[in-house]
Amino acid sequence: MEFMEKFLAIVELVNGKINDFVWGPIMLVLLVGTGVFLTFRTGWIQVRWFGYIMKNTVGSLFSKKQAKDGGNLTPFQAVTTALAGTVGTGNIAGVTGAIFAGGPGAVFWMWVSAFFGMCTKYAEIALAMKFRNTDANGIHKGGPMYYIENGLGKSWKWLAVIFAILGGLASFGIGNIAQSSEIAGSLNGLFGLDPLVSGIILMVVVGVVVLGGVQRIGQVTSLLVPFMAIFYILAGIIVIVLRITDIPAAFQAIFSSAFSLEAVGGGIFGYAIMLAMKNGFARGVFSNEAGLGSAPIAHAASSTEEPAEQAIWGVFEVFIDTIVICTITSLTVILSGVLDTAGGLEAFGTKGSAAVAAFNSILPGTLGGLVIQISLVFFALSTILSWSYYGERCWGYISNDNKIFVSAYKVIFVLFCIVGTTGSGQLMWDISDTLNGAMAIPNLVALLALSGVVAKITRDYFDPKK
Repeated sequence: MEFMEKFLAIVELVNGKINDFVWGPIMLVLLVGTGVFLTFRTGWIQVRWFGYIMKNTVGSLFSKKQAKDGGNLTPFQAVTTALAGTVGTGNIAGVTGAIFAGGPGAVFWMWVSAFFGMCTKYAEIALAMKFRNTDANGIHKGGPMYYIENGLGKSWKWLAVIFAILGGLASFGIGNIAQSSEIAGSLNGLFGLDPLVSGIILMVVVGVVVLGGVQRIGQVTSLLVPFMAIFYILAGIIVIVLRITDIPAAFQAIFSSAFSLEAVGGGIFGYAIMLAMKNGFARGVFSNEAGLGSAPIAHAASSTEEPAEQAIWGVFEVFIDTIVICTITSLTVILSGVLDTAGGLEAFGTKGSAAVAAFNSILPGTLGGLVIQISLVFFALSTILSWSYYGERCWGYISNDNKIFVSAYKVIFVLFCIVGTTGSGQLMWDISDTLNGAMAIPNLVALLALSGVVAKITRDYFDPKK
């Protein structure tokens, strides 16, 4: 027992050092810098073509029927599956923690990361569409591992395998344990359910959907994601309206803090800016996942044939995740005054509790806590469903789509819901958080190396529309 405790302590220490790098300043600059580079290579599409993109993504839902193609997803099902993995508990608890750590200025830098992240995600999806594989049954399969191998060549397959291993392992932690734990906590707060009972219920629900394949996942997320997004956005709008007179002061705090030259905690002048930038960039990237390589896996399953036509959904995806949902959380935290609480975040115990306190301070009674708990349940459930498919495709790539191997993964993934709800596996959650960030390294190599392909796809699609 003593040996095991020492071993786990060493693993935790090593993982902490690696995590500091993959979510540290160098990687964050590389992630955002890649977005800046791709923005120039694609001609600033998120600015020049923003109106066209919105009209032909969310606007298209009201003007034309989404096409189906055998066992593949409709374009909308593909984006809701990707959004299900992107919009998660980090949009509430993570954003709250970033503001407590980096001040209101973190929100501004979160917006900056989202602005350039729109182009990064566009590029990821465009490459996933162009270099995806189609099996004998007409089923599309793609993602970073495919555009690394098919785009960079067979000699780069080792890098594709590394990405697939990292993504496959991360699916158990970031995509399951962390989310299951949040669901258990919320269900306990809402109904007093025992974590084990919550785990069993969650396991059954996830099993029914996941074992039904990607089409069933797409069908469920196409209903779940719009509902949960609209529910949270409406609740956030109500909160903002109730404090509408304080909005100018909130934005002033965001911009002044983002460029504050004051010393923090006795540090050097300008340290406040670095603190705000680090937390804002980290939260923006972690929230919208631009550059991490997960979302393109879902988009590659779309029935769409034109790469750029599906890729523009990536711009919308980052916009709704970070510019809309994360901003609502941010404004609520700032408007509520919880940042002035003595003891800071530690006074609330958890980031989620701080978010609950923020909503409760503005909405009557305990309505705010109810909104947060319901939102967390749906956000976390949708993330589990989409990450099950990410993991399936990663392990499918490694095993050359061996049916027994992939089926075994699905069963194990479903069983891991119990691990998350019963509160065990914290170390695995931490390791998977590291794996999630490490996924960006092989993905960014491919994005930069194939940026010329992205530029050509963009020219071929947008130039005729001038």
